[in-house]
Amino acid sequence: MSEVSHDPRDTFAEAAQAFVELVRAVPADAWDGPGLGEWDLRALVGHTSRSLITVETYLSQPADREDVVSAAAYYAGISNVDPAAVAGRGREAGRALGDDPVAAIQALVPRVLAVVERAENPLITTVAGGMRLRTYLSTRTLELVVHGLDIAAAAKLPAPDYGDTVLSEVAEVAAGAAVLQGRGLELIRALTNRAPLPDGFSVV
Repeated sequence: MSEVSHDPRDTFAEAAQAFVELVRAVPADAWDGPGLGEWDLRALVGHTSRSLITVETYLSQPADREDVVSAAAYYAGISNVDPAAVAGRGREAGRALGDDPVAAIQALVPRVLAVVERAENPLITTVAGGMRLRTYLSTRTLELVVHGLDIAAAAKLPAPDYGDTVLSEVAEVAAGAAVLQGRGLELIRALTNRAPLPDGFSVV
């Protein structure tokens, strides 16, 4: 399943820059306040930062074969991930931001974008298996956008003004993941106002 006709590095960069701007706007007294679920805002931002950190980490882990051929398939492949483990990694990533989380994010984003720009499109080892870098980047763009909306809501900030190409990519990956998870009909019915989505419906 081919999902994107543009360069995923561009949409990833746009979503990452929006993340920086969002973090800069977080009020100083909001970091220890509610974030998402059991996370405070610091942990939510930390979890979101892993959308960049994992790219940097995985680029140092070459893969021998391509196991996952689409971003949608990545989400189908990790559908049984342990939520407690994800929550724990988010809290740890939040603590790793240190005393100045804004400065930490401002340093992280350009560093990772520079590495991505130099990397071409190698096979990397991800939690779901071997993937092409640019395929994996589409999953990171989705994470940056979804959690960018979470951060904006938690900090009572306007949602980032994502471009149409970013939103189209995220929507295509999410819809493709729903289909691969056997939930395509539920999504189509909801998008065409035939039926509401079931409580708790999510492809991530």
